Amino acid sequence: MRITKHEHACLRVEVDGQTLIIDPGGFTLPLEDLHGLTAVVLTHEHADHWTPEHLARLRRHTPDLPVFAPEGVASTGADVIVVKPGDTVTAGPFTMSFHGGRHNVIHESIPVVDNVGVLVNDAFYYPGDSYAIPKHTDIELLAAPVGAPWLKIGDAMDFVLAAKPRRAFATHDMTLSRIGLDMHRSRLKWATEQHGGEFVALEPGESVEL
Repeated sequence: MRITKHEHACLRVEVDGQTLIIDPGGFTLPLEDLHGLTAVVLTHEHADHWTPEHLARLRRHTPDLPVFAPEGVASTGADVIVVKPGDTVTAGPFTMSFHGGRHNVIHESIPVVDNVGVLVNDAFYYPGDSYAIPKHTDIELLAAPVGAPWLKIGDAMDFVLAAKPRRAFATHDMTLSRIGLDMHRSRLKWATEQHGGEFVALEPGESVEL
């Protein structure tokens, strides 16, 4: 399994020539090289995690493309297959289980929306905009949020400490300056290493193999 980081929160997972796209949002450039496109996961309804334009472009490439998302995305009128915490679905070589249920609080004046973290093939986990962690799972690779209006770096560090991944990299990063990104990555690196894990610093377009 190969995981590629794109801009901000967008991730590409490839297995046996087939591709899963997660959270192609408004801070992500149009995706290219969509061979074997098999499924899409949208963790929640915010525009930095999906846009109608991205979804339309992906469906022009693969018209019958299944898109899995929580009820909040469906309520916007998007054509998706609704999933909720506790669900497990399969598309091609990808088995995806969903966790959590709610977005982290940004401010009391801003509604808290549906959010599902996704565990792919019992190995790669991405929580969306939350700190939800799958129960009874050894996480081989964690995509850990590193910068957001709802994120305090100490809480992000505690999330990584609790998840105990074998490897981790930072995502959800386009709101940070270069200096801020490097500083926050160093904190997640420390947290990853406390349980013997390895932190990988991925730039957009770079990949890691499982």
